[in-house]
Amino acid sequence: MNKKQPLALSKDQLELLRRLCKQAEQKSTLPNALLKIVYQEKWFKLFLPKAYEGLGLSLPEALGYEEDLAYIDGSLGWTVTLCAGANLFAGYIHSRKAASIFSSPKVCFGGSGAVSGVAQKTKDGYLVNGFWRYATGAPHLTHFTANCTIEENGSPVLKDDGSPEIRSFFFNKRDVTIHEDWDTMGLIATAGHSFSVKDLKVPFDQSFLIDAAHASLSDPIYQYPFMPLAESTIAVNTLGMTRHFTELAQDIVANRQSKIGATAYESAIERIGAEQQKINQLSAQLYQLVQTSWEELLSKGQPSKKSIKKIADTSRLLVNTCRTAVTTLYPYCGLAATSSASEINRIFRDIFTASQHGLLAFQR
Repeated sequence: MNKKQPLALSKDQLELLRRLCKQAEQKSTLPNALLKIVYQEKWFKLFLPKAYEGLGLSLPEALGYEEDLAYIDGSLGWTVTLCAGANLFAGYIHSRKAASIFSSPKVCFGGSGAVSGVAQKTKDGYLVNGFWRYATGAPHLTHFTANCTIEENGSPVLKDDGSPEIRSFFFNKRDVTIHEDWDTMGLIATAGHSFSVKDLKVPFDQSFLIDAAHASLSDPIYQYPFMPLAESTIAVNTLGMTRHFTELAQDIVANRQSKIGATAYESAIERIGAEQQKINQLSAQLYQLVQTSWEELLSKGQPSKKSIKKIADTSRLLVNTCRTAVTTLYPYCGLAATSSASEINRIFRDIFTASQHGLLAFQR
């Protein structure tokens, strides 16, 4: 099968995107000219239904978009992936509320998955306090999402099994304090700043649960388990960046052929090809697993536990294989690749910044 649907971009469009992404690195955020393209192409709305002016893609289709965007630029792919994933929450919010918010072409949700807030339940809603880190795309988010433990009358609310009740919330940007503390070696333009709220009153309909049983939209994507969706989307970002890295490494080695000699050149090209082959095999496996799980969802109402486990394992193996390939091939690229201004250096920094995302850093 075709592993993905590539982006339909002309050579001129591709060159424009890469030029704007280079500016994004310098500005430490996606510039307005780049965001304009994102809005026009509806990349933040990959999963949203046509009723919300979205692309309404299946997960296998969306993975192809995300991989290609990460191939163009790490910060672009990462920002689109995380914001499109957060916009997916439209399907768990009360439908009337969601319709009023997601009809905007520039709507962009984003935030944190950490449970680092407390929401006191009141008769009218919740009183929320908290501080959350790493909100990708903070400068252009219209709404911030966050997880909180729930309290009532000053005491934690417990579920039937004795564990604390946790709910997700979204806040309008005007109600949030952004702390400009994103200072990393890579994915610089993702601008993943921290944010906080203090004594913020929110109504009940700004709280939601990310669970198929609580979905407000009937599209299949809202019945798909969140964890394999998140794992596979993060994995294809590393894949896209690594594909770009290996191709640049190949070009660099070719340009250094006269300097390093025929034997070293042939050895380097052979090694690059071997790493690319391993990555291609694993990426094909991941796409096939996701396709199988999607077909199970459509035919049986949910993916099998076997498929979910295989997606988790293959996503981690693919990411680890990509990282190993990059560290193996980087020494072949010469001293020029250590310049922070070089394209391959930026990709290297982006890959190893992305590697710190906890979702795929450890075995489940």
